[in-house]
Amino acid sequence: MSKALIVHKDRLLQPQNTYRAAQYVRMSTDHQQYSIENQAAVIATYAELHNLTIVRTYRDEGESGLKIDNRQGLIKLIDDVRSDQANFGHLLVFDVSRWGRFQDVDESAHYEFICRKAGVRVTYCAEQFDNDGSLLSSIIKNIKRVMAAEFSRELSGRVHAASVRLASKGFKVGGREPFGLERRVVDGEFRWKGTLQAGEHKFLSTDRVRLAPGSDAKVEVVRWIFNEYLRGASQEAIARELNRRGSLTNRGGPWCQSSISTLLRREAYIGNVIYNRHTQKLGSKRATNPKDLWVRSEGAIEAIVECDVFRRVSKALEQRCVHISEEEMLVRLRKLLMKKGKLSAPIIDAAPGLPSVGTYLKHFGALRNLYRMIGYAGNKSYWAKLDTHKRLVERQLENAALLQEAFEKSGRSATFYSSNHCLRVDDAVNICFRVATCRKYVSIPPKWKLVRRVRWPAGWVVVLRLAENNEAILDYVIMPSTSLSFQGQLFWFSEASRASCKIERFDTFEEVSRVLIESVNKGIRGAKCRTQSI
Repeated sequence: MSKALIVHKDRLLQPQNTYRAAQYVRMSTDHQQYSIENQAAVIATYAELHNLTIVRTYRDEGESGLKIDNRQGLIKLIDDVRSDQANFGHLLVFDVSRWGRFQDVDESAHYEFICRKAGVRVTYCAEQFDNDGSLLSSIIKNIKRVMAAEFSRELSGRVHAASVRLASKGFKVGGREPFGLERRVVDGEFRWKGTLQAGEHKFLSTDRVRLAPGSDAKVEVVRWIFNEYLRGASQEAIARELNRRGSLTNRGGPWCQSSISTLLRREAYIGNVIYNRHTQKLGSKRATNPKDLWVRSEGAIEAIVECDVFRRVSKALEQRCVHISEEEMLVRLRKLLMKKGKLSAPIIDAAPGLPSVGTYLKHFGALRNLYRMIGYAGNKSYWAKLDTHKRLVERQLENAALLQEAFEKSGRSATFYSSNHCLRVDDAVNICFRVATCRKYVSIPPKWKLVRRVRWPAGWVVVLRLAENNEAILDYVIMPSTSLSFQGQLFWFSEASRASCKIERFDTFEEVSRVLIESVNKGIRGAKCRTQSI
């Protein structure tokens, strides 16, 4: 049964889709380590009894069933069915709730309807009714969907009540620890049992997690940030100095204005635990709760910042905060335009009495949209460069789609993740797609720049490299993501540094595609051989 997810193409005795089936399996959290195997075992038994051959598997691991956004397996399934790429006539699902515990019960019915419309019959292998379209099956399915949604609502309420109770006692409930603090596991008698690193969880349900001061170096950084802000340094200047020193946030990334702003407002540094400041239940939009709903436990943590220092910083932040309506925001921006003659993100951020660029973007969307609302055309050459860059990024996304199709034709499974523009092949190989812009110099050869806003997984990076005018495509290069040495969010390379960085150059994307397919197939065959020899 452990091999129930393996596709056996050699069993296909009939070319018709009548005997070909796909399976969709999903588990909600990483803790449900056997859930997918159990689903696959039941599905495999059903397929064997009904003379069906499973030729395709769609899976979502550790993804919530409340929404479809991050469920690449279900997205791929629906895309294949809609585009007539489904080479099967049956879709086998464990039960009705595997579609998801959507709060709108019609959503799972919608996905089943898409499959039926394309001629794919949906079967629920663990349910006690036949999904034959009869009145009885329709009633039962709808009841099951309502029950799935209600289960999520009841579970959310119970979890929230338990979290409030634990937070009121000073325990840490979910999320990362603030910079300069660490998570410690304690037992029922508050005895220390160990320290949790990033990504680690406590083992026993009876254990609890408390915050405590971290390393001396990080504690000193926190105190330095508070003192520098009181001396008059801006949040941007503090972030620049920390990045210059090579200091990283607790997420392992560079500092920015928002991360400094968040740090300066954390009462955890004076010993207070605050919970329920924000709410985001059942996939809804995140909302800020009123203060009377906050759960506060004072003195639960050893303070690392003096209360007087924190109070003075809070007062300074409040004085610098601008509370104005959206209409007034636009009026002040027009006045700034009349005064300066032009606008840009640095000009807006530096202007006194104006919200930051980030606040404007949050209220009005992109800068171009904001400028249009006040009748400002902006820098036309900049917008032209931006449009060109977007066009080239779209070209890379098209290349990723072509490579995905090529891998699937060669017998591999390939899934594209739009969050980091990464193609994952056979759940083992990662290929990211980026665009590198050129920077010309007077006395030295040009260099190319890569921007990384999210961490790339280990694997390859396929780069579309631009010519010196940053409008035309120069060539393509492939580089291993593990060998890239970033300065903050940027990686620079030149023709002279290509060899030392293990960067290979190609004239066309067809060459890139051929080399990647050969390399991946060779690597996977080698891994299988090593596994068999073991």
